[in-house]
Amino acid sequence: MKVFTLTIISSFFAFQLATAQSKVMVAAHRGDWRNAPENSLRAFQSAAAMGVDIVELDLKKTKDGEIVIMHDETISRTTDGKGKPADYTFEEIRQLRLKNGLGRVTAYNPIPTLKEVMLALKGTSVKVNLDKSWPYYNEAYTILQQTGTLKQAIFKSELPYDSLKARYPQLISNIIYMPVVNLDKPYAKKFITDYLKNMKPYGFEMNFTRDTSKILTDHQFITKTGAKIWINSLWASLNAGHDDDLAVDENNKKDSWDWIIAHDAAIVQTDRPQQLLDYLRKKKLHE
Repeated sequence: MKVFTLTIISSFFAFQLATAQSKVMVAAHRGDWRNAPENSLRAFQSAAAMGVDIVELDLKKTKDGEIVIMHDETISRTTDGKGKPADYTFEEIRQLRLKNGLGRVTAYNPIPTLKEVMLALKGTSVKVNLDKSWPYYNEAYTILQQTGTLKQAIFKSELPYDSLKARYPQLISNIIYMPVVNLDKPYAKKFITDYLKNMKPYGFEMNFTRDTSKILTDHQFITKTGAKIWINSLWASLNAGHDDDLAVDENNKKDSWDWIIAHDAAIVQTDRPQQLLDYLRKKKLHE
């Protein structure tokens, strides 16, 4: 009888985990960069076409103040140029071309502007996650207002609420915002609760090298407010090894995507958007 009872309890717990999310949103890291240059307009359009919910991109500023899309501090890795975006005027940087995943310079892929990306995705259901945007919130906000896409953008940073309030007090109530929290840090829960006391975050991006934080399993204090749990499946260093490569290259979904879903991730950021979408659709977790 005890064995039978334990089996029922175990099965019920597994069912709860499997049905914890009615839908899991997919965020494409730097767009569909496996099939187009990373952070290119084509990469974002391709990701949107496959059905992702969010595209992630990175902001930099040119010498003359144009907000462009670039991850690295320099343009050397991803373009046929050298130096920093701030070394170039927009007209100059526009002459450069992005490299593809093999490091080859492409013919038709200039560095896009934030304005171009937002206009390309305007009117779709796709949100845009503005990574590396902290120094440029005011400029980004102006562009979003001008393009009528403010509700499609997610601002983010790893800084505590007090820093956000001190730097951008006038924007707090006007933007969609998502704090990034390192669960390895002893102050992680306070970091989260400070935000919850003072504003309504869109969600919390949770990064961790160890999967032992109590917040990973005891996060009702977050979700009951309507804030979403965001977990990255890219790079093992962000998710204690429950990553895309484990899911795809080793075909171990149990310890990768299933593990993330079981921990109530409403959003999963991935470097394998098509494969993750296909998997979630099979599980009836994505349209």
